[in-house]
Amino acid sequence: MKDRILITGASGMLGTDLCLNFLKKYDVCGADLAGPKIKERCPAQVKFYKLDITDRLGTIKLINDIKPAIVVHAAAYTDVDGCEKDKSAAFNVNADGAGNVALGCKKINATLFYISTDFVFDGKKTEPYTEDDDTNPINIYGESKLAGERLVVQNAGSHVIVRTSWLFGKCGKNFVDTIIGLAKTRKEIKVVDDQIGSPTYTADLAKAIFKLAEITMAKPVKDIYHISNNGKVSWYEYTRRILEYAHIADVKVTPITSEELDRPAKRPKMSALNNSRYQKTTHDKMRDYNEALQEYLIK
Repeated sequence: MKDRILITGASGMLGTDLCLNFLKKYDVCGADLAGPKIKERCPAQVKFYKLDITDRLGTIKLINDIKPAIVVHAAAYTDVDGCEKDKSAAFNVNADGAGNVALGCKKINATLFYISTDFVFDGKKTEPYTEDDDTNPINIYGESKLAGERLVVQNAGSHVIVRTSWLFGKCGKNFVDTIIGLAKTRKEIKVVDDQIGSPTYTADLAKAIFKLAEITMAKPVKDIYHISNNGKVSWYEYTRRILEYAHIADVKVTPITSEELDRPAKRPKMSALNNSRYQKTTHDKMRDYNEALQEYLIK
C-alpha cells in the first residue's frame, strides 16, 4: 500500500508541480479553496478536497480523516503588496493557517513540510543567506511567513521548513510570464535593478522537496532548508535574460530604483539563498536559474 501525501495549495503553481512529483510513488491528496485549475496537468489520481486553512477545526479534521504520512503546506497569501495593505488577512492565512496545519499533523504524527520565503530576511547581507542567518523581515508578508515558521516549530512534531524565492512555473501568475506579456504591448519596460535574488522554477523545487521527503519519510526530523535554483540576479538583469531567451529583441529594458517604483511593501535588497545544506543532505545540486529559465520558455 502506498504512503499518502497531502498537499495544501494544490491548485497553485507550486502545488500542481508537487502533485505531479509525488504521484510517481505516493497516494496524493490535494487540498485548496478550489479544485485543480489546470486539469490537464493534475491527473485524475489526485483526490482534491476543499479546505480553508484558517478554519482550525476543519483543517485538523481533514488531516485526521486523510491520515497522510507527510503534509506539504504550500497554501499561502503570497501577494506581497496585498499583505502590506491587509495585515490581518496575511497573518490569518500565513501564520494562523500554518499553525492549524501543524496541529493537525502533530495529532496523527505526520511530518509537515512548510513552504516559507526569502523575505524573512532584511536584505542587508551581501552573500546568499544560509539557514543559520538571523531573520529580520521588512514587510508584512515576510513577518507573517516567519510567524508561520514559528507556529510550525511550536505546534508540529516532525517538520521541515523550506525557504525558497522568486518562483516561476507553468500553473500560476509569475514574473516571467508578466514580462513576456508586457513585451507584446510595450517598447520599453522599466524594472528595478537594486533587488537581487534567486529565481526558482517550481518544477525544480517540487523535485527537491520530493527528494527531501524520501529521506525523512522513515524518521522524525526538525530542520530548515533553503532551496532555490543556483545563481543570483537583479530583477533588471533577470528581465534582460527572459527577453533574450524568448528571442524578443525590440524592447528596451530600463533600470530604475525601488524608490522610483514606489510599491506599498519594501523588498529586501539582497535575498538570494545558499543551498549548501540541501546539497549536503541529498547529494543533489540545484541547477542554475538560467538553465531552468530556458527550459521553462521552451516548453
